Amino acid sequence: MENTIKRINELAAIAKTRELTDEESAERTVLRRKYIDAFKNNLRGHLDNIYLVDEDGNKTKLKKKSDR
Repeated sequence: MENTIKRINELAAIAKTRELTDEESAERTVLRRKYIDAFKNNLRGHLDNIYLVDEDGNKTKLKKKSDR
């Protein structure tokens, strides 16, 4: 993931100085999607391990909005 972020930043720096080529633009799109997907998966992993604790100490797992 570190290399992906590094390359995204390189392409961003290039885009500030000149227009990206079609290949660079396509690469940037793919890399951004890859980064966003990894971020979402990481966030889901964290949310899946969160429990709500009520006043009596009972733990309830968080549910997705669609599961309510």
